[in-house]
Amino acid sequence: MGNETWKNKAELRKEWWRKKRLNYNVGLIVSGILAFILYLIIVEFIVMKSEKNWEGELTIFTILFQGIGYLIMIGIANLFYYLGPVSELIIESKNSEKYRNLTYKIGFWFSCGVPFLIPISLFIEFI
Repeated sequence: MGNETWKNKAELRKEWWRKKRLNYNVGLIVSGILAFILYLIIVEFIVMKSEKNWEGELTIFTILFQGIGYLIMIGIANLFYYLGPVSELIIESKNSEKYRNLTYKIGFWFSCGVPFLIPISLFIEFI
């Protein structure tokens, strides 16, 4: 009987995290697009108007390169997504639903915030 309960909990955990993955990936895509738009705005209105020399350039090639790089980063972020269910195994919270929601929100907002580090650091460098 105890083994059945453990299997049910494991299936519930896997199913909960599986259902959240699409939302996670949509968040990564949207935040990547928004961060890139912010990057373009910062380059156009701050970097190009600055008196400092900027060694970067915006071409179709660099935009495609950044896009492919971001797709790779989404793949890596999805590997890190597994830290949620794995941490749940390690921590064994008494309130698994509350733990899952908190862990998911922290991971989601952290992952969606990372793409903004580049435009923010560029902004800080050129203000």
